[in-house]
Amino acid sequence: MLQDADITNMADEEIKEKKDLGKILGLAFVVLDLVVVSIGAYLVYASTLGFKKPSVSNEELNKELIEFQASLQNKPIVYTLDTFNTNLEGIPRRFLRVQVNLEMLDEEGYEEVIDLGAEARDSIIKILNTKQFNDIDSIQGKLHLKNQIIAQINSFLQRGVVKNVYFSEFVVQ
Repeated sequence: MLQDADITNMADEEIKEKKDLGKILGLAFVVLDLVVVSIGAYLVYASTLGFKKPSVSNEELNKELIEFQASLQNKPIVYTLDTFNTNLEGIPRRFLRVQVNLEMLDEEGYEEVIDLGAEARDSIIKILNTKQFNDIDSIQGKLHLKNQIIAQINSFLQRGVVKNVYFSEFVVQ
């Protein structure tokens, strides 16, 4: 049989082994924590203070600018709306007959304006109905009317842009 002294020695050895294992695991967790904190600190640094914007050379910017200017110098894309016949506001009653042509920035906008159809016509008629003869009699009045039409049509467009408006017919009676 084992004596009490032997049992005590075996118990002491088991406790000592558990303490050694606890120290090793504690040390491993400390090292693991340091690694995780270091990685987190690096990621924070890299995304804030250490962030460098991607550099774009002047040559690339000039190339894009030249391409954009070339696209603007292409043959203009003009969409002609049907003739508008409407009354002007005020007394004496005046009648306005106008042909509106929309110059588009690109073909994508041209297709979008075609799809608008009645919406675009309705918004232009609403603008024309609020005008009095004195508002559109001068050149400044016509330019202001053009700007209103451009702003209104552009508000409907998602991708395209109306660049200019031309009146091919403008008759007030």
